[in-house]
Amino acid sequence: MTTLDRYVLRKFSVPFLYCFGGFVGIWFIFDLADNLQDFIQGQASAEALIDYYASQVPEIIVIAMPLATLLALLYSLAGMSRSNEIISMLGAGRSILRILTPLLLVGVLLTGITAFFNYEGAPHATGMKKVIVGDIKRGKKSDKTIKGHLFRNREDLRTWFVARMSLRGERLQDVQIIQQDSDGNILQQWYAKEAVFDPLVARWTLLGGKYVEMDREGNILKSEMPGNITVDGWSETPWRISSSMLNADFLSVPELNDYLKYNADFPENRLAAYRTHWHYRWAMPAVCFLVIFVAAPCGIVYSRRGVLGGVALAIGLFFSLVFVSSLFVALGKGGRVSPFTAAWGPMIAFFIAGLVLLWMKSTNREMPKFKIPGLS
Repeated sequence: MTTLDRYVLRKFSVPFLYCFGGFVGIWFIFDLADNLQDFIQGQASAEALIDYYASQVPEIIVIAMPLATLLALLYSLAGMSRSNEIISMLGAGRSILRILTPLLLVGVLLTGITAFFNYEGAPHATGMKKVIVGDIKRGKKSDKTIKGHLFRNREDLRTWFVARMSLRGERLQDVQIIQQDSDGNILQQWYAKEAVFDPLVARWTLLGGKYVEMDREGNILKSEMPGNITVDGWSETPWRISSSMLNADFLSVPELNDYLKYNADFPENRLAAYRTHWHYRWAMPAVCFLVIFVAAPCGIVYSRRGVLGGVALAIGLFFSLVFVSSLFVALGKGGRVSPFTAAWGPMIAFFIAGLVLLWMKSTNREMPKFKIPGLS
């Protein structure tokens, strides 16, 4: 790394830290103002508030990282352009791409950091935000339970009715399990006060269980109440049963993998949202790199008059990316476009746009103009 590379990085890193810290502070103020009444009503302790805001750290990092990158990049490049430092670098034999290389490497690093938090922490933070605030308001901890759940195993033709179960899946309470044949006839039923799963041997134990066997006409052939019933060989797991009703927006990558694996028998339109979000978990962090790749050519100008137009163009492109990406994700969740296209299509399109802008800037061609009403 040359002295000039370190200088460019220093010009970028200082405003980046200020912007990132500023966004986090603004988010904290707005969130506290929005939930303050609930915190007061629930007489929230300092420990509860610390736990709540600690749980939201991954989400705010994922949100603030691209915005801080954009503003810091435009501020640093515009400042160097105004003082003719960019022109001096070009005069010293540096190309536009070489000047931007350290910033592009920073974009790759920030993409990796965002991907780390978006892998698991950010989706969980988004999903638990309202739950935690509601628990604080009521002055109690969440039991994280599902009530009145119906799960259908289409491959093995089993249906589970569960009155109450934990999202962690340790125990299922008041369970009824129905086994059918390919024609829909009920052949077997199990009832239990509790159902416990042993993952080491893939065995279900039905506590306080009752077993009923019937023929195709519905006549009872056998009815037993042995107390506890053990069943081996069932493909269902507690997580598979509970995950069938979980929102794709709030699942981490491992959870999405498990969902798609264990619920592969679901219709494609039912799985579309989960496939789309799996791809989007990996595509979304690339925004940090795209921000630098697309906005940097706009931030480099050779005259004072061009600074404002370049900044406006970069900001317009960024919010266009956010809008188009959200639109495509919605289309992917609805099954209108493929999951890969929904997640990666806007990223690829804006990457191509970045290549075009970088080529135009490198060859000293006139950049597209973004006019602001009221300004000449």
